[in-house]
Formats: sequence, C-alpha cells, structure tokens
Amino acid sequence: MQLRPLGDRVIIKPAAKEEMTKTGIILPDTTDKERPEQGEIIAVGPGKLLDNGTRAAMSLKIGDKVVFKKYSPDEVKIEEVEYLVIAESDVMAVIEK
Repeated sequence: MQLRPLGDRVIIKPAAKEEMTKTGIILPDTTDKERPEQGEIIAVGPGKLLDNGTRAAMSLKIGDKVVFKKYSPDEVKIEEVEYLVIAESDVMAVIEK
C-alpha cells in the first residue's frame, strides 16, 4: 500500500532517535518519548491549488531530510509503519550535507 499526499502536503518517515548511555549502551527510541522533529520525505503532493486554477510548485522533493514543527504533523500508521503527513508550510528547513 502506498500513500499519495494531496495538495501541498508531504509524507515523512520520522527519523529514529537513539540515545547512548555514558557506558556506550544504545537505547532505541521508545513510544513514551516525544516524537522527532526530523525525518525524510518519502512522497510529495502535486502542490497547492491557487485561486487562479494553477498549482504552486513544491520546493521539497522525495529524499529530502527535513526539520519540521513539532506539533503540526498528523500521524498515520500503515502496515505497522508510522508516517507523518504535514503541509509544506510547516517544514522549517531542509538538512543539507
């Protein structure tokens, strides 16, 4: 099953945050922690429909690693995998290497 975002929305796979203790033990992300504010875009909508009937081009693309507003995404779970659906305007930055 695939998700196809509508309008100016994007689908993001959240980045897993692992923590390491002082002794080197890696603690995986758990459900009782807050959701991450970073992730990778896996699908992009066609763009926002403007009043004149044209679509605004999306400035994001599949594969972009992004930082987004903490409480703006909607969570969707498909086949036991969690995704975030967010409007392009709620993405604050693209992480570049």
